[in-house]
Amino acid sequence: MNKELSTYNLLNSISYPEDLRQLNVEQLPEVCNELRQDIIKELSCNPGHFGASLGTVELTVALHYVFNTPYDRIVWDVGHQAYGHKILTGRREIFSTNRKFKGIRPFPSPEESEYDTFTCGHASNSISVALGMAVAAAQKGETDRHVIAIIGDGSMSGGLAFEGLNNASSTPNNMLIILNDNDMSIDRSVGGMQQYLLNLTTSNRYNILRFKASRLLFKMGLLNEDRRKALIRFANSLKSIAAQQQNIFEGMNIRYFGPIDGHDVKNLARILKGIKDMKGPKILHLHTTKGKGFEPAEKNAAIWHAPGKFDPCTGERYTPDTHDQPPLYQDVFGKTLVELAQKNPRIVGVTPAMPTGCSMNILMKEMPDRAFDVGIAEGHAATFSGGMAKEGMQPFCNIYSSFLQRAYDNVIHDIAILGLPVVLCLDRAGLVGEDGPTHHGVFDLAYLRPIPNLTISSPMDEHELRRLMYTAQLPDKGPFVIRYPRGRGQLREWICPFEEVPVGKGRKLKDGKDMAVVSIGPIGNAASKAIERAEAEKGMSIAHYDLRFLKPIDEDMLTEIGKTYSRIITVEDGVIKGGMGSAVLEFMADHGYTPQITRIGVPDKFIEHGTIPELHHLCGMDEDGILKVIMT
Repeated sequence: MNKELSTYNLLNSISYPEDLRQLNVEQLPEVCNELRQDIIKELSCNPGHFGASLGTVELTVALHYVFNTPYDRIVWDVGHQAYGHKILTGRREIFSTNRKFKGIRPFPSPEESEYDTFTCGHASNSISVALGMAVAAAQKGETDRHVIAIIGDGSMSGGLAFEGLNNASSTPNNMLIILNDNDMSIDRSVGGMQQYLLNLTTSNRYNILRFKASRLLFKMGLLNEDRRKALIRFANSLKSIAAQQQNIFEGMNIRYFGPIDGHDVKNLARILKGIKDMKGPKILHLHTTKGKGFEPAEKNAAIWHAPGKFDPCTGERYTPDTHDQPPLYQDVFGKTLVELAQKNPRIVGVTPAMPTGCSMNILMKEMPDRAFDVGIAEGHAATFSGGMAKEGMQPFCNIYSSFLQRAYDNVIHDIAILGLPVVLCLDRAGLVGEDGPTHHGVFDLAYLRPIPNLTISSPMDEHELRRLMYTAQLPDKGPFVIRYPRGRGQLREWICPFEEVPVGKGRKLKDGKDMAVVSIGPIGNAASKAIERAEAEKGMSIAHYDLRFLKPIDEDMLTEIGKTYSRIITVEDGVIKGGMGSAVLEFMADHGYTPQITRIGVPDKFIEHGTIPELHHLCGMDEDGILKVIMT
């Protein structure tokens, strides 16, 4: 370990922001250097979201130096960028537990620290949250409380961000919006807003001068609030004419400052002090570099978003030996999609800012004109897919299960009502591990099940995933959901011929006399192992059914089960309230069958972070947990 990486002259004296505020502004660059090195050291052996937090080191230090946190509210938009914030707010000594089971949370949470003002696992909510807090402060007479929203350029593509901006422009508030513009989200940012931010230039010197002039005019009694707004509109018009460019923010009467260097901490602190007491909503536009201060991350921000373990001195990443292991489900999806697209010219791919994470990048490389990254805009991704489907295309829209929650109305209104042939591939379905409750994809079976016209499926292994993808793009299949988990599959030899799967038909995996286990999706593999152990250890005879489809549900199979067995166990990697087990209960009740039914799945609470095996064990969904229920 390089000695430089573990020697901190200033950081060791900072436990909370009030300690930071005792320093001279000239010392802040050294604090930033030490904080950056500490993040590098910690994440080299305890993997997490790396590049984004390195890019916000100076911003984090300047904010806590200038503002009176936690009384002043800092609202982070997605917690990828908040590791420095955690270290400076009382969690440095336990930061090594970040993302670990029973350790500190992967994203800021008010349940963990008073410095964490809001939940921030999904992008684009910070402006709306901060506006709500600013209005609440005004309602309570807290005129000295500042509220700051920090939003990245990638998150600005989300519709909620624009809704927040629109409301902020017409609702009295003094909030500050900091736009962290690093030309990246996870993969590179896309869309018109990203290009607009690259080109946007406005003089910060001009803005400071304008502020001082308006303050003087107020003191002289020559300017009131109504006149101020009119003057701002007039000045913005003149500036747009002079610059031959319209500033979208100032067009909404939101004061704009920047863009400025987000890595010049002394200048950043000076500007924050200068604008923090200005009246009305304000935007400070920063240019930053994702992975700043660590050369490999600066050169390849996508890989270094969450790189795993690495050598902090050389930048060498420690990649596990995956030789002779089953593939990732996402890679089976990506490679199968290319195979299908080569045979079916109507197929197009859509993803909201996750082409690498879902392996849509494979299609993008092979057929760039048939794959679309729409930015962090899940609702738009669904509706955009519906529009293409209406005109004869066959979209495969890949959205992480947790993020599809943001597109629920779009699925109903813009896909399901017309029965449009959109294939919704839900990656990261079920418990996802270290990213915790904001990212667990455990609700989709329950929230999609009531929607008419949908086919809802989940493959037990990679062969089934390929077959379901093939089936979904055949004519007259309508809206088709395929959910599969994060991580590796089951089969080393995963390539198989394409075969149509009868929609709504499950599989009997084995016969049995004593009871029936009904599973859906890859969690069925854990059920199979538990059944084998129960039969070997106790001589039990247990039938196992892979339901395959939640909708339409296999009524013939459930009739056979209802007539044959007095005890049924259902197993699903999703919430048991309203999920597959509930569907089985409903069928049995509706048809007069009265077996004893035990449901295994995610209980009715938000599940913490940890490895997937740890969380499956916590919920009683692993092999041991299923075996325990079978033996009961």
